[in-house]
Amino acid sequence: MADFDYQWPKQLDRSLLDELFTLEFLEAAANIIVVGPNGLGKSMIAKNLLHQAVLRGYTARFTAASDMLHDLAAQDSSTQLARRLRRYTTPAVLCCDEVGYLAYDTRYADLLFEVVTRRYQLRRPLILTTNRVFTEWNQVFPNATCVVALIDRLVHRSEILSIDGESYRLKEAKERAAKRAAARTASKKPRAASR
Repeated sequence: MADFDYQWPKQLDRSLLDELFTLEFLEAAANIIVVGPNGLGKSMIAKNLLHQAVLRGYTARFTAASDMLHDLAAQDSSTQLARRLRRYTTPAVLCCDEVGYLAYDTRYADLLFEVVTRRYQLRRPLILTTNRVFTEWNQVFPNATCVVALIDRLVHRSEILSIDGESYRLKEAKERAAKRAAARTASKKPRAASR
């Protein structure tokens, strides 16, 4: 977080972010939901929270939402699925990154619901990053009946950190492009004849 540009986002509750890094949410079994458009540091914040948890002795797992859901959906039997679910429900804290970037069918929604519900019952927090506000989750899981219950369990004991602004990656890309253009322009200028 030392390199995080707190001045770049147009909206970021810095006091909440600082509070999250006390890791009190682990004792309170509160989920952390980081919501905002791409390129503003949601994944970096989540990874840093997870890293701090590991440094303090907690078990942790980081996964992209798509990787976890594909992994769970690939299990051929209920026994294999139960075993694989433990992979995502056992750690003291699980980070599920990038919910909302892809649309999923009902099976995937049910699997995410299963992970969230089991962690909820075990009082093990989840850090979740998403580019979609909850009212748009029906677009992520278009035919799933469990979306309302899924959101209900996620937000019951949670802290929601909203970030808004323009992509920092896009800003850096524009700056690099401007530097390269300036360098190309400078290299095309005629050089003074040597004496």
